[in-house]
Amino acid sequence: MRIRSLSRAACVLALGLTLSACGGDKKGAGKGGGDRPTTVTTTVLQPRAWSDTVQALGTVKAHESVTVTAKVSETVEAVHFDSGDVVPKGAALVTLSGRQQQAALSEAQANANEAQRLFKRQEELAAQQLIARASLDSQRATRDAANARVAQIRANLGDRVIRAPFSGVLGLRQVSPGALVTPGTVITTLDDTSRVFVDFPVPEAVLGQVAPGQRVSGTSVAWPGRTFDGTVATVDSRLDEATRAVIVRGDFPNTDRALRPGMLLQVTLSRPERQALLLPEIAVVQVGNASYVFRVGADGTAQRADVKVGVRRDGLAEILDGLMPGDRVVVDGTGKLRPGAKIVEAEAAPGEGGVTPKTQPAAEGAKAPAPRADAGAKSSSPPAGSKG
Repeated sequence: MRIRSLSRAACVLALGLTLSACGGDKKGAGKGGGDRPTTVTTTVLQPRAWSDTVQALGTVKAHESVTVTAKVSETVEAVHFDSGDVVPKGAALVTLSGRQQQAALSEAQANANEAQRLFKRQEELAAQQLIARASLDSQRATRDAANARVAQIRANLGDRVIRAPFSGVLGLRQVSPGALVTPGTVITTLDDTSRVFVDFPVPEAVLGQVAPGQRVSGTSVAWPGRTFDGTVATVDSRLDEATRAVIVRGDFPNTDRALRPGMLLQVTLSRPERQALLLPEIAVVQVGNASYVFRVGADGTAQRADVKVGVRRDGLAEILDGLMPGDRVVVDGTGKLRPGAKIVEAEAAPGEGGVTPKTQPAAEGAKAPAPRADAGAKSSSPPAGSKG
């Protein structure tokens, strides 16, 4: 009995020593971890040149565009183009049948010639005072009327030949020889796309900062990786009452005709350059509607600073309020920080013995007692086994 009592006492003593060692180790490790600074990267806030941009969706429009139609009702006699042809100004596109007008022109021309001969004869008689002056004036009117009739028929014949009003690219052909066309019948489309316009809306708030000549660029899903550069040509004189936006028209060169009417462009309007306080976006912590950064205090600790963020672009965020030039701000490592935490620059860590705070010997020392506790537990196992 006495031997069993001594064995129990030895087991209890060994267990007590083990728990005491573990508790001491955890306390030491917690203390060391609380004093260890967090490794971060920082930057000093300084004013930099900054150009605001306005993003919008724009629609491409041809420099000149028209839907080619007929003026009269007539049968198509000949088509002089194919779909997609590039034609010069005045090129004949379609010839309509004009046999009836040709016959009428021949008749009118004969009448005009006869009226001219009669006028000449009466003019000679009038010079000899053989006829009244009124007869000569009447014949002059008849001659002029006959000439006007000829000009009218020739104009009608001219309408039978449909020509390109300007140089450009033709669209799809919509008619064939023998088809009957009427006024308004679409024959094809003609677009001058050597230069194109891009119309896009701009909010009323930035209307005062938009002027002709400003640089504008655009991208299209049809041409990945390509940027089209242009300038602001004009600003509309009216705003849309529903959207409170004004339409801005950009002028883009288009020598290779890559941009086509109706295409959608992601437009970026560059505003005048100014000085602004900029930070990398990763330095700004967003919680709901609140934005803040960690500013480095004089004592080397992280301090929360609420900020007002303006424009974000190309990985940068504009700071409108909450910071001053010269403030040092944490850029990388904000997720590990709490207000009042000590910090150390990532570049400065190798100077402390060549190891970072994450691998300091203190951290290893905090884990050293654990093996001893295990050894103690194992050394107490023989008495427990002897109990059996």
